[in-house]
Amino acid sequence: MADTTQGELVTVDEVRAALATVVDPEINRPLTELGMVKEITVDGDLVTVGIYLTVSGCPLREKITSDVTAAVLAVPGVRDVRVELDVMDDEQRAELRKQVRGGDDPVIPFAEPGSLTKVYCVASGKGGVGKSTVTANLASAMAARGLSVGVLDADIHGHSIPRLLGTVARPTQVSTMIMPPQAHGVKVISMGMFTEGNDAVIWRGPMLHRAVQQFSADVFWGDLDVLLLDLPPGTGDVAISIAQLIPEAEIVVVTTPQLAAAEVAERAGAIGAQTRQRVIGVVENMSWLDTADGQRLEVFGAGGGQAVAAALTATLETSIPVLGQIPLDTRLREAGDAGTPLVLAQPDLPAAKALIGIADQLGSRPRELAGRSLPVAVV
Repeated sequence: MADTTQGELVTVDEVRAALATVVDPEINRPLTELGMVKEITVDGDLVTVGIYLTVSGCPLREKITSDVTAAVLAVPGVRDVRVELDVMDDEQRAELRKQVRGGDDPVIPFAEPGSLTKVYCVASGKGGVGKSTVTANLASAMAARGLSVGVLDADIHGHSIPRLLGTVARPTQVSTMIMPPQAHGVKVISMGMFTEGNDAVIWRGPMLHRAVQQFSADVFWGDLDVLLLDLPPGTGDVAISIAQLIPEAEIVVVTTPQLAAAEVAERAGAIGAQTRQRVIGVVENMSWLDTADGQRLEVFGAGGGQAVAAALTATLETSIPVLGQIPLDTRLREAGDAGTPLVLAQPDLPAAKALIGIADQLGSRPRELAGRSLPVAVV
C-alpha cells in the first residue's frame, strides 16, 4: 500500500529513516531492507506503522514492536506510535528467503571457499566425558566476548544442547529457510527443537546425513565468527557426513584423564587422518577435584589428555596440544541443568576460567589461507 501523509510536523521520509535503524533480530538486517515495512501513515504527531512479520507465530513479535516504537518515538515531533502487525504471504516469504540467501538453491556457507567462519567439531570417543557441556560453555564464553557464534547439535540421537543452553524455543521457518533460536547470544539448532517432549529419534545413516545437511544449509546462520558442532560419540555416520559436507571443519577432542577413555578418544581424533580434517587440540575434562580442605583428588586418574595429545601428534605427524584441563565441579553440572552455562553463571570459578581460556584460544585463532582465494590480480 502507498504511504500517506497528513500534517506537516513529521514526514514519512523521517519515519522511514528511523525504521532503517531497526534490525530484524533473527536476520540481523534492517526491516526496510527486508521489505518488512508495509506502510507508514502520519497524522500530525501520531504515526501508524504497518509491519510484516515473516510468520504469524513469530516469537520475536514483541521485540520488533518495541524496537519499532522506540525508533519512531525518537523522531522529533512524534508523540504517539501505533504498530500494526501483518504477515507475509508465501510469495513475499520466498522473495525474502531468496534475498537473504542470495539464490534459490541452499548451499552450506561454511563450505564455500571464501568463508571466514571458523568451524570446530567437538568430538569424543565415548559418551559421558562432558563433550556437550564443553560445547555449550565454549559457545557461551565466545559470545560473551562479542563473537557471533552458532551451535549445531549434530548429536541427532542424543541431543542435549537446548537443555544446556536453557532454550525451549522452536525455530521459525521462512519459506524453506529455517531461522534458529538464540540463547545467551548463541544461535542454536538441534533435533530436540523438532521433537515432542523427550521422544526418541530412531534414524539410520541416510536420514542422519540429511539432517546434518539441512541444519548446515537450510538454517540461516548469518555471518558467524565461529560455528561449533556438537558431534555424537565415536566415528560413525555423522562424523563422516560432516567431513564430506564441511571438509574445512577442524576437530577438538574431549576426553577425561582416565586412560581407558583416552584410548577411545584417540580414535575420535585419528579420524582426521582419513578425512583430512585438522585436529587442533585436546580438552581434558574432569581432570581433578579440589576438596574443601585443599586437597586435589584425581578421581579419574591422570594423564589422559596428554596421552591423547601425544598419540595424535605421532599419528597425524603434527603437534597436537592440550588446550586446557577442566576440574571436576558439581556446579558445572548444576549450571548446565539450569540452562545457564557456568562461564556465565559463575565465571570466576576454576572450571569456568579453564573453559574461558580454551574459548579464548579457539576464538582468536586466525583462519588458514590454504584453499582460499586471495585478492590478488595479475597486472
